[in-house]
Amino acid sequence: MKKSLSYLTISLLISFYSIAQNREIPIDTIVVTNHSTTIKGKNVSYQAQTGMQPVWNQEGKAVATLFYTYYKRTDIKKGSERPLIFSFNGGPGSASAWMHLAYTGPKILNIDTEGYPLQPYGYRSNPNSIIDVADIVFINPVNTGYSRIIENEGKKEEGKTFFGINEDVKYLAEWLNTFVSRKKRWESPKYLIGESYGGTRVMGLSAALQERQWMYINGVIMVSPADYKVIRVGGPVSSALNLPYYAAAAWFHKKLKPALQQKDLTDMLPEVEHFTINKLIPALAKGGFISAEEKSIIASKMADYSGLSEKSIINNNLDVPTGFFWKDLLRDEGKTIGRLDSRYLGIDRKDAGIRPDYSPELTSWLHSFTPAINHYIQKELNFETDIKYNMFGPVRPWNNENDNTREDLRRAMAENPYMKVLFQSGYYDGATTYFNAKYTMWQVDPSGKMKDRFYFEGYRSGHMMYLRNEDLIKANEDIREFIKNTASNGEPAKY
Repeated sequence: MKKSLSYLTISLLISFYSIAQNREIPIDTIVVTNHSTTIKGKNVSYQAQTGMQPVWNQEGKAVATLFYTYYKRTDIKKGSERPLIFSFNGGPGSASAWMHLAYTGPKILNIDTEGYPLQPYGYRSNPNSIIDVADIVFINPVNTGYSRIIENEGKKEEGKTFFGINEDVKYLAEWLNTFVSRKKRWESPKYLIGESYGGTRVMGLSAALQERQWMYINGVIMVSPADYKVIRVGGPVSSALNLPYYAAAAWFHKKLKPALQQKDLTDMLPEVEHFTINKLIPALAKGGFISAEEKSIIASKMADYSGLSEKSIINNNLDVPTGFFWKDLLRDEGKTIGRLDSRYLGIDRKDAGIRPDYSPELTSWLHSFTPAINHYIQKELNFETDIKYNMFGPVRPWNNENDNTREDLRRAMAENPYMKVLFQSGYYDGATTYFNAKYTMWQVDPSGKMKDRFYFEGYRSGHMMYLRNEDLIKANEDIREFIKNTASNGEPAKY
């Protein structure tokens, strides 16, 4: 593997560090390294460009700088016409490390086949990376990774400029325009991929890029997406949509009755989905005026599907909080289950209570991701700084008002006949559940005129379904197939 630093980069870094004693980040710089790897049995040569690119205000002054890593394949002709994927994680306030170092990038964590940490910490080549078919840029929004608000003429921009659904979309769309121009990628088919809150982000970006930057997108990939039109809203629909996830988690932990447990997961779930839409939502809509008989019938079915006791469900008035489910499912065994991936187990101070003490899956992931991403950036990408890499950065308060991102996606699709959308969800994700993702997919276009342009794929793992090796292979293949299905193939964009 060859590594090279541009003369300009070296000069900038030397001059910066020679005059600065404060812990600060370069505002506009790049480090270039060259690599090769094997993907699907074939050698692939690629270049990594790692650096900082400014965010400017209306006066053209730098007010923040974003850390990114851009991978482009170098052993092919017409590289500027290759698909280009903009990759975002979520939070809000989460760095890009998760998908960067475990899903689509050329390196993945040193973990076992189910996603659990292994020592020594580190990373290895990703034989499933999609860099063979597309170039990727992993982007860290303000205060994540090394990205920061910066001083300009002794002043700092306020956080409210960046920290909100619409604020986030606005500055990132402008940043992407600059990036595409700098890297000379206007010819490329372009894609957005967003995980968790990144789903909200890329729905908004799909319209902002087309309508404000005149940059058209071939595809949007929603990985375990968070849709704030449902999540945290409460009410019959929001509550009921959790039940299919409860059934999946209970099935995994073998807590269902034999008639359901003996079925395969994907054979069992359609029955629960049908009950949820046709029975549970109407029952919850009746609130306290539901009859005692109907309430008993619904509670009995929910107990069958969730692995919880009928008494627990009645005590919650049929509206079972997710936190209670994570605490109660394995209470008799002295264990809790994970929020983001319910395959993971935790141990609480006491078995009593209504929610777990901590999220066992998140502590497990931070266990393996944090040392690996820091080591990888310094050793492989040659980017060095004293700034802390924020796995989760301070972005509160976050402005959730005027969230029209679901409608933004519908409008962007209507305006652009090329655009298609892929949803990817883990069945054991209790934070942004797979059935919530399906519901979002159904709601984007109420007319149903574009439903043949939506795709859904489910996986037998959690929020970061790619941590499980079997799902890592399948999920990357699903993206490859999606890119193939969204290629124009010389056809005009028209209805």
